[in-house]
Amino acid sequence: MKKINIPIGAVTILKKLQNFGYEAYVVGGCVRDSLLGRVPKDFDITTNCLPEEVISIFESTCKVIPTGLKHGTVTILGDEGIPYEVTTFRIDGEYLDNRHPEKVQFTSSLKDDLSRRDFTINALAYNNENGLIDCFGGVNDLKNKIIKCVGNASDRFNEDALRMLRAIRFQAELNFKLDKDISESIPNLSENINDISIERIREEFNKIIFADASKIKELSDLGLLKCFIPEFEICFRTKQNNIYHVFNVAEHILCSINNIEDNLVLKLTMFFHDIGKPNCLSTDEKGVDHFYKHPKESVKIAKEILTRMKYDNKTIDRVLVLVEYHDMQIVSKKQIRRLLNKIGEDNLIDLLKVKEADMKAQNLDFYDIRHNELEVVRTEINSILEEEQCFKLKDLKINGNDLIKMGINPGKEVGIVLNTLLDRVLENPQLNTREKLIEISKTIN
Repeated sequence: MKKINIPIGAVTILKKLQNFGYEAYVVGGCVRDSLLGRVPKDFDITTNCLPEEVISIFESTCKVIPTGLKHGTVTILGDEGIPYEVTTFRIDGEYLDNRHPEKVQFTSSLKDDLSRRDFTINALAYNNENGLIDCFGGVNDLKNKIIKCVGNASDRFNEDALRMLRAIRFQAELNFKLDKDISESIPNLSENINDISIERIREEFNKIIFADASKIKELSDLGLLKCFIPEFEICFRTKQNNIYHVFNVAEHILCSINNIEDNLVLKLTMFFHDIGKPNCLSTDEKGVDHFYKHPKESVKIAKEILTRMKYDNKTIDRVLVLVEYHDMQIVSKKQIRRLLNKIGEDNLIDLLKVKEADMKAQNLDFYDIRHNELEVVRTEINSILEEEQCFKLKDLKINGNDLIKMGINPGKEVGIVLNTLLDRVLENPQLNTREKLIEISKTIN
């Protein structure tokens, strides 16, 4: 069996606990990822040492944080400054809210502790002395690439409804199949996801669209998506009878998400960019579908969902800007300067990424022509930026103090003149000299 490389900080904690006569193992995702050849994000530790005793053992040599004593968890900062969660073997009590156990009971049995975990591939423990502990066939499920619950799926999902979303997330991240017990249990329990905080749902949703957005279809088929983003369901039923498209609206959206880089704002933009299309569908006399003004409708729906899911305001604002402009045709330097003025350099650069991902999810017969047109726009943007052309008030070669010295009243009148000057310069960059702007100022009423 492959030896798992445990960080020195975790090894130190394991050995110290063992030296005091306790069992201690790294457990869960770090073991799973190590066996899959992936780099674990963190190493959690499980032990039969009670949390108060863990604190007593380590507090003289390490920084110890009692992060969750009620549930047996203590966080220890290792020598390298990395935090390690150390949790006592436990058995969870009854779950009455589909979220939290009413109480936890500490146990001396590692197997009992592993039995409360969600999936077999996460119910794995390891230390260098005893090797791999696999009580529920997790290694075999890793080999067979299957997501399977520890014990009965319905029991696990009734304990914590978020596990249903986690099953889809692991399926997306690992490219595994769902066990039949899972796929049959979720539709019957899907509405229990409403008992979960939207913040926890949001984090799983984010991880799914980063890993493989096509699994959003699985969320829909199993009845989960309608519980927190019901507005998206109609996209699966909305065809696009148009030469520029080969997918229905939902398939196009999910493909576009996978086409774009791993950035939350960009991933969310692709998820929402066409969500308003079903409400804007019209079909002409030739049977061709059109979706006039769908960006505006998409912005409206996106704002409702993003706010409901409690994304931060900065993320919401950036997503809405990109959704609003994603379908705009950019044909001239004048238009580029006005866009730079309106949405800023960073948003405009991201807008090109959005357009590229959008095109790649459409009829590829038209891709080369449209991609080349986009490259021309990219070149023109770079040219404008390199030439430091004016597209903001601060870039004007004249300022408010200059206007006041010319006799223009401070306050509103200065603002009107400056904005008028900027508008002229956006039309014609050659006007941005001090002399020309002074002359123009004199003519502004």
